[in-house]
Amino acid sequence: MAFIECKNLSHVYNKGLENEYKALDGINLKIHKGEFVTILGTNGSGKSTLAKHFNALLQPTAGQCLVEGMDTGDEKNLWDIRGKVGMVFQNPDNQIIAAIVEDDVGFGPENIGMEPHEIRRWVTAALKAVNMEEFRHFAPHLLSGGQKQRIAIAGALAMNTECLVLDEPTAMLDPVGRQEVISTVQRLNQRQGITVINITHFMEEAALSDRVLVMKQGKLVQEGKPEEIFQNIEAMKKLGLDVPVATELAYRLQKKGLPITKAITNQEALIEALCQLK
Repeated sequence: MAFIECKNLSHVYNKGLENEYKALDGINLKIHKGEFVTILGTNGSGKSTLAKHFNALLQPTAGQCLVEGMDTGDEKNLWDIRGKVGMVFQNPDNQIIAAIVEDDVGFGPENIGMEPHEIRRWVTAALKAVNMEEFRHFAPHLLSGGQKQRIAIAGALAMNTECLVLDEPTAMLDPVGRQEVISTVQRLNQRQGITVINITHFMEEAALSDRVLVMKQGKLVQEGKPEEIFQNIEAMKKLGLDVPVATELAYRLQKKGLPITKAITNQEALIEALCQLK
């Protein structure tokens, strides 16, 4: 059984009104436990709307979204689903509510009635997981953007989350902050088996995932491994999307006659391929 499954999932905003808008149109997909999946698409493609279905922030207008077999459209499942699937949004300042880091991370567990000693245990484990334990007594406003986003991730982990849904988590960060967050997410996926669903417009981030989903106008139009998706550069351009810089450079070098046959998604692979040409 898939960890998350969408069956003909559709979502309509303002249904029945003059400004009715169909944001999702018949989405079918499966995400398996422990996967690292990236969702790509231009603004308005429906990727954030889809992400909000994964932890039942939105319910389907038609079709189903299932989390470990639990229907997100059934209200009695909401808290169980949100305990399994945590969300991290674009602006970390909008997610931090406490004056001290450890209080912020412990807010969710406290809200669901976890015992104080259990809260302390989960907060410590979550802060260790994102390499932020030394900052547990800091005021969040003293932290960098990347550190704040790692605290937001810790807040989700403290709920014993099995899946992280990240909606443009690095969009407002500088390169250092982006690297901090993505390295943390990779480590959680690889070492702890946390399922990761990342929405991003940074193609180098997408290249790190196991699978890429591409959306356009509320539909899932492409799906595959990063090297498969990014090799079709012309198709990506038609969708209004870029590819990793290394992929595009390899493509241009091929056009110039260099016999690069290996699928290139990152700088290291490009250097290796060029060295083999000697």
